[in-house]
Amino acid sequence: MRVSFNVNGEDVTADNVWPGESLLYVLRERLGLPGSKNACEQGECGSCTVYFDGVTACSCMIAAGQAEGRRVRTVEGLAEGSGKGAERELSTVQDAFVEAGAVQCGFCTPGLLVQTDDLLERTVGAGRPAPADAEIREALAGNLCRCTGYEKIIEAVHLAAERRVASAAPGTGGGA
Repeated sequence: MRVSFNVNGEDVTADNVWPGESLLYVLRERLGLPGSKNACEQGECGSCTVYFDGVTACSCMIAAGQAEGRRVRTVEGLAEGSGKGAERELSTVQDAFVEAGAVQCGFCTPGLLVQTDDLLERTVGAGRPAPADAEIREALAGNLCRCTGYEKIIEAVHLAAERRVASAAPGTGGGA
């Protein structure tokens, strides 16, 4: 079957998709977007988390055919600017994870980045205060990490939240 949808603001078409194929497989293998990781294939680890019509979801649990006409935003779509690769700059969240040392093996990182971006959009982006530790832990509960012990991840989320709050402050040009 043929599946046409929007990925990171670009209309794409994947041909010869078999009925049981996951959105994760299409993103990685057919569209060349390797950011979302293939780990558990059961929706348990969060490594393949993407935005699916604006809501975070495990792409391994979405049949590729369900993406027809939908909008998908991957970890690659978090980068700011236009174009691909070097023309784009890391988002506030991506930069904070690097700066805080929250990236070790990197396998869980794409899902954590997407979930963190979503959390900050729902809090700071909606005019609410930056999330506290408990809210961060709850938001990231579906993302498993075996390397970091989560402390650096929590630090990265706080750092990204501080930067979004600062960029949204009056007189700074606004916008998160």
